[in-house]
Order: sequence, then structure tokens, then C-alpha cells
Amino acid sequence: QVQLVESGGGLVQAGGSLRVSCAASGSIFSSYAMAWFRQAPGKERDFVAYIAWSGGIPYYSNSAKGRFTISRDDTKNTVYLQMNSLKPEDTAVYYCAAARVATTQRAGYDYWGQGTQVTVSS
Repeated sequence: QVQLVESGGGLVQAGGSLRVSCAASGSIFSSYAMAWFRQAPGKERDFVAYIAWSGGIPYYSNSAKGRFTISRDDTKNTVYLQMNSLKPEDTAVYYCAAARVATTQRAGYDYWGQGTQVTVSS
């Protein structure tokens, strides 16, 4: 069992930066792939980025590539999403998720956090 708690969301102006965090507790964090998804009002929950359990090469959605960086600190059981050059269309609730195998598919994730709101003003 893995419990996930996101933090660090907030309001930021377009072009600004924000880092969201996800603290995990419970099972062995280092054996799980970790991902970030986001959900804007009235839209589906979309994949943003993942990082494999081995600390392998991260993978990003096209919208995140070049602007966002996912990282993990297994000593702190925490995964981060650093977001730069934010745009109003990045406004969403950001969720972290854990899975045994890294995937871009929402259905592949077994555990989810409660989400943290990120709002980018124009």
C-alpha cells in the first residue's frame, strides 16, 4: 500500500515557475514508478510525466517537454515536478500517481494522491 500527498500548488503568473511535491508513505517507494497527471475543469485527467523506479530517464508529454522536470528523492520518498515558463493552459489540478511499471496510461497506476491546484494567470 502506498499513500501519496501532494503539496506546493498555488497561483502564479504566466511565465513563472512552481514546484509541486508528492510525499509517499507506506510500501517501498523506490520500487514504484512515479508520475504526474493533471486535470483541468471539464477535461480528462492527462499524463504529464513519469520517472521509473530505477531513477531512469524521465518521460514527458509533448506539452511538458522542455518546460517541466520530474525528479525523485528516494531518501525522502518524494517526487517533484518543477514547472517553468508556465502558461494559463497549464492551470489544472495536479495529481501524483504510483505504479509498478511506468506508463503514460492513467489506468496503469494503482495509487493516487488527492491533487494540488495550480493556477496560472495571464
